[in-house]
Amino acid sequence: MTPVFLLNLMWQLSLLAVVTLGLAIIFGQLRIMNMAHGEFVMIGAYAPIITSTLGLPNWMQLPVCIASVALVALILERAIIRHLYGRLFDSLLATWGISILLREMVELAFGRGFQSVPLPISGTVSWIGIDYPAYRSVIIGVIILLFIGLTIWYKRSLVATRIKAMVNNPELAQAVGINTVSLSRRCFVFGCISAGLAGLIIAPTAQISPLMGLDYLIRSFFVVVVGGLGSLEGLAIGVGLIAGSQTLLGALFNQTYGYIFVLVLSILFLWLRPNGIYRNS
Repeated sequence: MTPVFLLNLMWQLSLLAVVTLGLAIIFGQLRIMNMAHGEFVMIGAYAPIITSTLGLPNWMQLPVCIASVALVALILERAIIRHLYGRLFDSLLATWGISILLREMVELAFGRGFQSVPLPISGTVSWIGIDYPAYRSVIIGVIILLFIGLTIWYKRSLVATRIKAMVNNPELAQAVGINTVSLSRRCFVFGCISAGLAGLIIAPTAQISPLMGLDYLIRSFFVVVVGGLGSLEGLAIGVGLIAGSQTLLGALFNQTYGYIFVLVLSILFLWLRPNGIYRNS
């Protein structure tokens, strides 16, 4: 494996990890099959365009992304999602309809065509003698630090302990004074915001369109199926297998073989090991 391949693999692993994080939170912790996950990635990707349209400076892209996604997520949670916790099939149907609605609204506002935004960080940096895009290098480092911090938070914080209690036994959690309604709302909004931030990261490296979210939904679902629900360990395993195999096969052959492999792998896991490789105890 060449150094360039390894750096590209790290980039793909980092992207897929941050894209999948929101789905893993909502699916694993709230038992909501969020079929609109890709649309929240898409909304985040449009944040630079929204910022430019409003005449705001470039540094406002992050606040605009968070505010836009959080507002949409909060409205949906209050109106629809709060009635569907723990109801996988019902949530799948409802969020599928939501995904279509969000796509149509974005298409109405920005059109159906592809759009692009410039890289916020230009130039290259040297990794072991290899020049690699500075933007990708910074993002890889930030995502690694993010997941280290998130792992420490998930294992040690009081809020994380309350979330685990709510997932394992909602009735008992309510009985000991945990506000499960508010906690569920915050989990859903945070999961959607993480998807939106993934879209903001992806935006300078991809073609932005109302339909772009579908691919990220599918790959995120593959990761959750293979890795398992309810843990960062399962997320890491799923990301490694899906992104690693897809990147390797894409480099050796083409991307079609990579997609076929991860599709077959996910079907086998759904059939033979529906709880994934890592089951959180």
